[in-house]
Amino acid sequence: MTPIINRKFFIANEEDILQGRTTDIYFKRTLEVLKAKGLMDVQIAAELTVSGLPRDWTWGVYCGLEEVLRLFEGKDIDIWGLPEGTIFPSRTQSGIRLPLMVIEGAYSHFCLLESPMLGMLSHSSGVATMASRCRKAAGDLPMIAFGVRRAHPAIAPMLDRSSYIGGCDGVSSILGSELLGREADGTMPHALILIIGQSVDAFRAFDEVMGPEVPRIVLADTYSDEKVEALAAAETIDLYGVRLDTPSSRRGSFPDIVREVRWELDLHGHKDVNIILSGGLDETTIPPLVQAGASGFGIGSSISSAPSIDFALDIVEKEGVPIAKKGKYGGRKYLYRCPNCLDFEVSLTKQIPICRNCNIEMINAEVKLMERGKRIVRAETPDAIRDRVLTQLSKMVVE
Repeated sequence: MTPIINRKFFIANEEDILQGRTTDIYFKRTLEVLKAKGLMDVQIAAELTVSGLPRDWTWGVYCGLEEVLRLFEGKDIDIWGLPEGTIFPSRTQSGIRLPLMVIEGAYSHFCLLESPMLGMLSHSSGVATMASRCRKAAGDLPMIAFGVRRAHPAIAPMLDRSSYIGGCDGVSSILGSELLGREADGTMPHALILIIGQSVDAFRAFDEVMGPEVPRIVLADTYSDEKVEALAAAETIDLYGVRLDTPSSRRGSFPDIVREVRWELDLHGHKDVNIILSGGLDETTIPPLVQAGASGFGIGSSISSAPSIDFALDIVEKEGVPIAKKGKYGGRKYLYRCPNCLDFEVSLTKQIPICRNCNIEMINAEVKLMERGKRIVRAETPDAIRDRVLTQLSKMVVE
């Protein structure tokens, strides 16, 4: 086969994805066999589950559903599932793998799209989950997604959307912010200071050129001690905040640096100047910085390079008869959730389960999302999905 040479960048376009060209080859071969053997119309039910979550995670944030629904539009299938932004464990109270989505119809109608569907959900959910873990660690402090420079630019909008849904307050990329209908957030790079030559001159130039809508947040760690540059910035322009991005080789105790900067600013009458931190932050490094006096965070690699959540799609019913491969649970299941503790349980008969923790009836957790290839629920805004995530986070006791 001759390599493709007529593309400038090594990316798939929308048509490649919709046509199944990004799928694993065995799905294409499966479709050929089904067609040859007259099995194109065999009706199945398939469920989306995860056997376990990455690292020490006990919960994940379900993200990427909107793309999946757009992927499946026009296919003669029905889809039930959890709303995007649902926080979920890998198992129900009884230890059964939790079915986040159920697809019913002829397997041939979506066979070629199984790989891109799983990829959309796995990557987006991993990013959203890490953003939520950082959100929990940061409390109510502002948190901006800075991670697009650590990933391929083709997926920058997905990364920013997933980061925002997971709990970030803003995103840094231009295209990602446009997708969200927000203004992009950011400060200034070290490059600006290095080109101008002196930190104070760069602070002044930034203040002179930027419009009033741009917050005056400047880097205070390019040449001198952080507290020296922070104080110089505060005494040069009407400053909103300083950003500290101290490299690890010079960092020592980052919380102590934050305390020093806060002390120096307060000592000289600049208690209203915020301290924004970036560089190597995650859910474990954020809490000590909150205690030290941080005002907000710019979080990059830990979110954009978050581990994917390994979703799998498995057939659990064929022509109305339960069926499953080894290690999976056959039969169409109906999903319920406790409105109090937010735990899940499944039922094979639609009998409403009782929560083992709260001793109350659970409520139906599934929503019918698509009927014969037509969406029957409107697309939700990223803000509405993010609100769902934050509401659940506020109710959950999470590690």
